[in-house]
Amino acid sequence: MASAPSSTAPSPGTPGAPGAVHLPDTARDLVKILVAGPFGVGKTTLIDSVSEIRPLHTEEPLSEASAQVDDLAGVRDKSTTTVAVDFGRLTLPGNVVLYLFGTPGQSRFRELWNDIAHGALGALVLVDSRRLDASFDVLGLVEESGLPYAVAFNDFPDAPRHYGEERLRRALDLEPQTPMVTCDARNANSSIDALLALVDHLIGRGPVAAR
Repeated sequence: MASAPSSTAPSPGTPGAPGAVHLPDTARDLVKILVAGPFGVGKTTLIDSVSEIRPLHTEEPLSEASAQVDDLAGVRDKSTTTVAVDFGRLTLPGNVVLYLFGTPGQSRFRELWNDIAHGALGALVLVDSRRLDASFDVLGLVEESGLPYAVAFNDFPDAPRHYGEERLRRALDLEPQTPMVTCDARNANSSIDALLALVDHLIGRGPVAAR
């Protein structure tokens, strides 16, 4: 799997830089992308790291009621959860603009997920290799929707290092052509590389109709 960051984040003060609000006049292609994954995998963190505008978040503190239905195994330090959508924007070289929609990771938000997925061209699915089974429901949703997708393993400090690519691909039942990369969702360059893997996959498939 690819892992080393190679992208360069936009410089402050330039179109597409953090803090920019207006799209550059040269913006050519506007693309809606989902950032999907299970609860606590780092979707909000990834959008925060790459967005050139101030991201929109709909996070709420975890309650005693949600603790009864949200599996906190592996994410015991998490104190908030996305209850609607995260939103950010990223301008890529070639004036391709990605609108990034982070989706809730819990199965009880399935109907909301379907609404958010409307009009998307693809999805980046974040996976935590410490708890692969937590990704099955989200991968099922993405596949049912027919969206092309790439898988990015968020590189948590205590993530297991001994899994090989083929073993991970079998564990998640991924098709051979599905891109798999690793990324650090906290790092802008690494997160952009993961998004570029998805964009390259979409380009390689040819014209794709929005969902």
